[in-house]
Amino acid sequence: GELMMSDFAKFDRPPLLHLAYKALAEYWESHDGQYPTPGNVDQANQVYDIAKSMDTEKLLDTDVEKKQRIVMQLASGACAIISPMCAALGGIVGQEVLKACSGKFTPIPGFLYLDADECLPDELLPMEEVAPQNCRYDSQIAVFGKGAQEQLLNLKYFIIGAGAIGCEMLKNWALMGVGCGVKGHIYVTDMDRIEKSNLSRQFLFRNSDIDKFKSTTAAEAAKAMNPDLKITSYQEKVASDTEHIFGDDFYDQLDGVCTALDNVEARLYVDQRCVFYRLPMLESGTLGTKGNTQVVVPHLTENYGATRDPPEKSIPVCTLKNFPNQIQHTLQWARDYFEGEFKQSAEEVNNYLSMSPDAYAESLQPNQKLETLKILQKTLVDERPVTFEDCVVWARLKFETLFNNQIRQLLHNFPEDQVTSSGTKFWSGSKRCPKALNFDLDDTCSDAQMRNHFDFVVAAANLRASMYGITGRTDEEYFREALKNVIVPDFVPQEGVKIAANDAEDEKNNDSPMETADSEANEIWNTLPKQGDLAGFKLNPIDFDKDIDDHMLFVTACSNLRALNYSIPTEDTHRSRAIAGRIIPAIATTTALVTGLICMELYKIIGTPRKKLTLEAFKNGFVNLAIPFMTLSEPTPPAKTKAVLKGEEWEWTAWDSLDMNLGDITMGEFMDHFEKEYNLEISMLSYGVSILYSFFANKKKVEERKTMKMTDVITDITKKEFPPNQLFIILEVIANDLDTDEEVELPYIRFRFR
Repeated sequence: GELMMSDFAKFDRPPLLHLAYKALAEYWESHDGQYPTPGNVDQANQVYDIAKSMDTEKLLDTDVEKKQRIVMQLASGACAIISPMCAALGGIVGQEVLKACSGKFTPIPGFLYLDADECLPDELLPMEEVAPQNCRYDSQIAVFGKGAQEQLLNLKYFIIGAGAIGCEMLKNWALMGVGCGVKGHIYVTDMDRIEKSNLSRQFLFRNSDIDKFKSTTAAEAAKAMNPDLKITSYQEKVASDTEHIFGDDFYDQLDGVCTALDNVEARLYVDQRCVFYRLPMLESGTLGTKGNTQVVVPHLTENYGATRDPPEKSIPVCTLKNFPNQIQHTLQWARDYFEGEFKQSAEEVNNYLSMSPDAYAESLQPNQKLETLKILQKTLVDERPVTFEDCVVWARLKFETLFNNQIRQLLHNFPEDQVTSSGTKFWSGSKRCPKALNFDLDDTCSDAQMRNHFDFVVAAANLRASMYGITGRTDEEYFREALKNVIVPDFVPQEGVKIAANDAEDEKNNDSPMETADSEANEIWNTLPKQGDLAGFKLNPIDFDKDIDDHMLFVTACSNLRALNYSIPTEDTHRSRAIAGRIIPAIATTTALVTGLICMELYKIIGTPRKKLTLEAFKNGFVNLAIPFMTLSEPTPPAKTKAVLKGEEWEWTAWDSLDMNLGDITMGEFMDHFEKEYNLEISMLSYGVSILYSFFANKKKVEERKTMKMTDVITDITKKEFPPNQLFIILEVIANDLDTDEEVELPYIRFRFR
């Protein structure tokens, strides 16, 4: 069979490993099923001699030292079982078994050898360093030595996410001994609870764990695998609003961070934290049979956020509004509607009630002022419910507006037999001619077998009630009775209503005359209740969450009704959840492979090879088990910026900063130190959006601030106190060289004040 490549920087490696494995098998057979003793140079040399005798293709005649090292390292560690390598190869083998059973995807056409020899030292470790200690880590000790195992045991790592990758990573770490020493510790956080659908790929969870927090359950399962594991679980997201939990003092104690996240925004935030605290970051992700790994090492590799994927192609606005042709379009429309109706409108009301009338009026964007005030009028006055029955009436009328009246208005503007200026039918190609729906409480759609009419009213009424703090209910008898009393006005088509046939027309329609909009906005403003009349009143904005059944019931029913309008096949809640949440099902094989690969990078980070590792030693992985395809490549180095500091050229990267650890000194002392230390004169100093000093500022104000402590200057300007766990302040500076008066491009200042 063929020898499949896994690392294109090692073209000669697969045939060499093929030869080495044959030699090792020969040694095993001739030594009664025994592999060489770890660190035994003589026995490793015997394997090398066997390899030379089998080397008909003269592979060992070139690069002799390098190739001898590979064969001897393989021989020395042959008796060891390393969990990350088992996970990686197990994922590949598991997928091959599935291919054989299902006939789906392309099998490996021959042999695949996977190696991470960069983890290994240049020479065999002494036998006493790799001798068994009669403990569960003897395999790792046999390969990496006692010293490396001690480092693993005392690592402090933070893993963010306890889903598919998080579970597999915790399992690997428990088996490797990460965080199991006296000084070691693992911290894991995940906001989500366990659902039934998780059980197929998040294998630390069982049926009895459904509805429990993922982080807590995963931590307990990992600890059951290794009772020495020291682990703390959190149920918090990692974001700017949880920096009181995951702040300077928290990151200051860590050795590294591992991301097991499902979205780019969270990864980018964690990446910023790792760059600031100069922590390694282990990043991996899967997409069905595809997987990737990225190792981020301070000062050596670029950070995660240094390169971005192109943004996802968005659905044109006019397609969403009036011309959907796929269930993805109707689901996106339903999600957007949920966001506007149950979240944004409530947030806008709360903004209005929490600010003075003048301040609120000033905060309104001129081009959105009228639309915003209309939302306030509807939410606070015209459609404000008092009882749950009001919510039911509102939901029934919304059904009529969205799925009957709007469709009839669209057909009034663009009749079924409409032709364009070129003589072609308007309703053709991707434009499906819609039909209005008549409300029927007992209607069931043929595709998804769902009662969309009934589900929409129940879900909408309860979400509306929740937003206003009214107790809801779901019993069908009540809804049947309540809906009998709803008076639905007859539809009357409106003249002069503009409906855009494409995005360009939609943009043009939005450019309405400002004078008309302003007069209408003033009229609405005068009818709104004053903030003082609504003291204590507050709405509950609802954030869409695909894992909350009530949210998904509304989005699914809303999407399906829209789909029925346009003769698009409907989907059930489970499938809609996957599409609306943009979920690509994770599969256990890919997850095992990527976590195995990333754990092998962890061996390199802790320094198992007993040598200084260069960029080439680290590997990012890209795999597709379906094709099959795998490539390991060296990471990209960080981009460099040149600056002249104290007469010498300095190349700095995103990992660098000007570190000042002087305590909470005055701004004057800060500026004097900066000038003396770097031979630079500060022309502007800022903290976030706040300017602390500028050469053009009021001289009296500047002199006053120079006598104040740095934290007092910032607190005085921002009106915000520093949390007790904050140790650092990030400052941006514009400065000129004192000798040449030229501006010098500098990284941020990392000022430690505690």
